[in-house]
Amino acid sequence: MFASIISDTARQFGVDWPHFLAQCISFSIVLFLLHRFAYKPILQILEERRQRIKEGLENAERIKAELAKTEAARQEALNQANQQANRLIEEARVAASKVLEQETQKAIATANQIVAKAREASEAELARMKAELRKEIGRLVVETTAKVTGKVLTVEDHQRLAEETKRQLAA
Repeated sequence: MFASIISDTARQFGVDWPHFLAQCISFSIVLFLLHRFAYKPILQILEERRQRIKEGLENAERIKAELAKTEAARQEALNQANQQANRLIEEARVAASKVLEQETQKAIATANQIVAKAREASEAELARMKAELRKEIGRLVVETTAKVTGKVLTVEDHQRLAEETKRQLAA
């Protein structure tokens, strides 16, 4: 009964069993050939491509990690360079302040020496002027005495009057 229903239905749809079997065999052969020579190589190529993509992603991740490490190392080196530069700048400032202090002390010492030399020169000039003034006063006293007394003074008189004048001026 079931077989007759299938057979009637197949005839109504125009199924020709010998052609149907030949088509099934032809389809199976084409399916086998496509599977063997087309589908498998395509699957293999797709698998290889999937592996390359996976390796590429892994490489990208590894490169990203290495880049992060390199960036951290660069930042650390930059920080160390900044610290060293700051330390060198501070050392330079300290050295500059020491040199400034030394130069200031030298300038003060030089200025003090100049003032002392000027003071000595001034005192020497004052002493010379006083000696000159005493001589001149002594000469004027001798001249005045000679004019007032109307007497010609001898060399001994000149010396004696000059000595007395010097003693009085020194006192």
